[in-house]
Amino acid sequence: MKKGISFKEANIDDEKKRIGIRLRQIRKSLGFTSHETFAYENGFDRAQYGKYEAGSLNITLGSLLRILNKMSVTLSTFFNEEYDEIDVIKEEEK
Repeated sequence: MKKGISFKEANIDDEKKRIGIRLRQIRKSLGFTSHETFAYENGFDRAQYGKYEAGSLNITLGSLLRILNKMSVTLSTFFNEEYDEIDVIKEEEK
């Protein structure tokens, strides 16, 4: 590990919420105002996809990749600086 880089231990609940927030950001940027519409039009279970966005359900790597493929987004784009800057507490207050 490079010197000067700090490490913060990941919290699974916060990361699930952060992934959900990021999915919602991208979905909305694609013009989908409803998670249900996005899920339906792309062949995903609407309730399950909603739980992913809410951060209340663990998402598998396979499910994440299927969703990102439908969004035309790579993993590196998904987990970019915008992902790192998501403030889970601030987003929950919205």
